[in-house]
Amino acid sequence: PLKLAMDREVDFLARYRMVSGKLKKRFLRKPNVAEAIQQFGALGRALDSQECPPYAAMCSLAQARCEHLQGNQSWEVQYLVDSANHFLKAHWSDETLKCPNFQEHLMAAINCYNHALRVCIEQKQPALAAMYSLQLGDHLMKLGKPGEAITHYQRAAEFQYQTPLDCLNSMAKVSSCKINIGDYDGALTTLTEMEYLVRERGTRNHTGRPLGAYSDILASCEIKRILLLVLLQPTPQRIRPEHAQTLERFTWNTTADGNSTNVSLSEELFILLQSVVMACQSKDVEALQALQTDLWKHFTARTESPTPSCGGADHQGWARCFITLALDCEQLN
Repeated sequence: PLKLAMDREVDFLARYRMVSGKLKKRFLRKPNVAEAIQQFGALGRALDSQECPPYAAMCSLAQARCEHLQGNQSWEVQYLVDSANHFLKAHWSDETLKCPNFQEHLMAAINCYNHALRVCIEQKQPALAAMYSLQLGDHLMKLGKPGEAITHYQRAAEFQYQTPLDCLNSMAKVSSCKINIGDYDGALTTLTEMEYLVRERGTRNHTGRPLGAYSDILASCEIKRILLLVLLQPTPQRIRPEHAQTLERFTWNTTADGNSTNVSLSEELFILLQSVVMACQSKDVEALQALQTDLWKHFTARTESPTPSCGGADHQGWARCFITLALDCEQLN
């Protein structure tokens, strides 16, 4: 098997050099770039079928360089992304087999995506750049790297500023990543920015209440913000005015009907969140434990799924647990 693998590598390198040699400039002879693209593609497909993704990625990179020579930026971007996907496949293989590595394949994939994004920006295609930024962020999340994914989700949100709904979805991914890495202050700031964006650019009815998806996003932001506030417990001197108003909306003397905000929360959910705030303020761990099942049933439509166990030792532990439940339920729905 080792000899066969070496033979394949030698064969690949020989064919790769042969095709690359055709691209060299010769006297009174123009290189046939189109033919080289086809031959690199055929070699890449053969290598991919032989489960050699790093070598297939090199062929895709060669195709991208050829398309760059021809000034065809659309296909250049496509081949760069194909190369990134091959490198990611190689990284997944290393992780699955527990092979020692320096994450060189992952870094190569990120570089390919970044190169593709630069080309998209040069061609003034923000929607395409946002799509590839989201793809890279999703790949990093699947690899358990939410900290690294934040940058790419934020970049996607910047590209999507002219499309508010897409921008809000990318910002929601940013807030989820920050919660996953324990950056609760950063998540709270992102959720507050999302609320401003909904109120500024979201579709609203004659009463000023957000409609459709904007209403759902605003309600989700409100739920996470109140849970983060009871977890962080900012002092009166350090709390921002808009966060103080959010806490005041869930105090004991406020009702769902008297809620001055335009957030679409049902009366039952409003009372449950109000109970969470009061229990955390009084540090009533038993009450928080009793609220867990009701919140889980309300957060997720999959009522048949069992309630996960939190086992919070104190009120802050339970608040952290409820935030995790809210994130898990969003993924289930």
